[in-house]
Amino acid sequence: MSVSAEEQAFEPLIIVFGCNWCSYAGGDLAGTSRMSYPPNVRVIRVPCSSRVSPNFVLRAFQRGADGVLVAGCHPGDCHYVTGNYYARRRLSALRRFLEFIGIEPERFEVHWISGSEGAKFAKVMGEVTEKIRALGPNRKMRDVR
Repeated sequence: MSVSAEEQAFEPLIIVFGCNWCSYAGGDLAGTSRMSYPPNVRVIRVPCSSRVSPNFVLRAFQRGADGVLVAGCHPGDCHYVTGNYYARRRLSALRRFLEFIGIEPERFEVHWISGSEGAKFAKVMGEVTEKIRALGPNRKMRDVR
């Protein structure tokens, strides 16, 4: 079984929706502490993980993302008190929906990362990138251009 040149040079595009108060701050800490994580990770700051609509995730896949990660405050530490509880419930249902429409559930992850966990942010980004690289390019739901 031969591997095409495109798949050999494959670098996944990972979209991260990061909570402004914790996960985005953790990513900022990773950067200011000079911890490296893959450059193909694109972080989008959102006020709270509960602000991430399932439509955002679906649109990210449609626009070419190979993997999507939602990162928020640890449960119980949300700046908006219960926002991450709502997010956890909504994103759990989204994971089942992604599987139903044919997208591998491994392409979508949710992690709780606080503002003081820069090393965890960098580690999670590396792990997610390696997992998506092993899965290969996402060919579902892409816009036809």
